[in-house]
Amino acid sequence: MYEWQKQIQIIVDEIDECIKNHNDEALTLRILSCKLGYSEFYTTRKFKEISGMQFKEYLRRRKLAFALKEVRDSERSILDIAFDYGFSSHEAFTRAFKKTYGITPSKYRKNPVPVILRTKINPFDRYFLGIGEIGMMKSTEDIKIYFVTIPAHKFLHIKNYESNGYWDFWQKQSLIPGQDCETICGLLDSIKGKLDDEGGSEPNSGSGQIMAYINDPEGRLCDWGIPRTECYGVRLPFDYKGEVPPQMLMADIPEAEYIVFEHGPFDYEQENCSVEEKIEKAMATFDYADAGYCLDTSPGRIVYFYHDPERFFKYIRPVKRLVL
Repeated sequence: MYEWQKQIQIIVDEIDECIKNHNDEALTLRILSCKLGYSEFYTTRKFKEISGMQFKEYLRRRKLAFALKEVRDSERSILDIAFDYGFSSHEAFTRAFKKTYGITPSKYRKNPVPVILRTKINPFDRYFLGIGEIGMMKSTEDIKIYFVTIPAHKFLHIKNYESNGYWDFWQKQSLIPGQDCETICGLLDSIKGKLDDEGGSEPNSGSGQIMAYINDPEGRLCDWGIPRTECYGVRLPFDYKGEVPPQMLMADIPEAEYIVFEHGPFDYEQENCSVEEKIEKAMATFDYADAGYCLDTSPGRIVYFYHDPERFFKYIRPVKRLVL
């Protein structure tokens, strides 16, 4: 039933791998179609049907997204970056860059304002499609539980008072102009200096983007009986002075203590639900009083949720010491 979603996912994964390795020879529709065993015409038609965009346009926007990060973060010449990402000249790269982002590469390097990058699409997600995990593997790794003090920082985000869970969050946000998943994740991906950025470029991965839940009297009751508002955004240094996109909010998060429930790397397709169950059980059964703490449910405190299968699955929840 989802065979073509799987096939397009193969192409999407291959595109990112080839761009990272600057392997333009393998980045042709002919070669990618041959890998799937279909004609270029049929592959192109299915790609547009599933992704909502032409193959060439997606490829162009992904190349520019990778190139923009090099312009932003490296000191390499713009000409060298242009050649690396398949542009024939400085002028061709500048024209494409400005047409897409409204600013030239040289001006962007001097002032890296937020722009909407083309994040990686993920047409085949077992949980989004309602298939569930394969269930052939079960991780035996225990949940790590530890306390940390997180320094003061900022949290750039959007929030939704009515959503309940990741998929529901984005479904509701898609109804708000300029706050859909593609726009918000593209903007966040372009922000320089994210505290959790590991160089990724897809939603909720190693690109520093995380879900969060702010204790909020106006929010929904969570499973722990605490009113909270769901958010999505990035953590930034406390001295961050960059531009804040108009549809986003910036919150100052003071230094505070937290408890972390963390599971290590896992196979997303085979173990996601199982790992989530382990984390939920660990949080539900942990004896806070025995450790000398209690959950801090005061308004404004924030819970962070990290979901990056290649590194970890973890909740970071605010706590305060018990007064004896």
